[in-house]
Amino acid sequence: MIVLFYLAIVAFFLLCITLSFLILIQESKSLGFGASFGGDVGGSLFGTSTPQVLKKITTWMIVIFFAGCLVLSYWSAGITQTASTGATFIEEVVQ
Repeated sequence: MIVLFYLAIVAFFLLCITLSFLILIQESKSLGFGASFGGDVGGSLFGTSTPQVLKKITTWMIVIFFAGCLVLSYWSAGITQTASTGATFIEEVVQ
């Protein structure tokens, strides 16, 4: 059970890195600081419809992020409570 918890933590960490990358590659609503160095606002990294696709993917990743936060929070509270009582998972199921 603990191994699954740590695998979920690693998956959540990878989700955080991916979400950060997705947010950073999106174009900004204003020209910002990049325009002073000759940044091309009309060009896109992956094509013309990319901003809409990236927004949808980012939205779903944020929903998964918040759900993961809640699940990991409740899961870690359960692990902490089980560790503090000294009971194992099998003992809890038997009782």
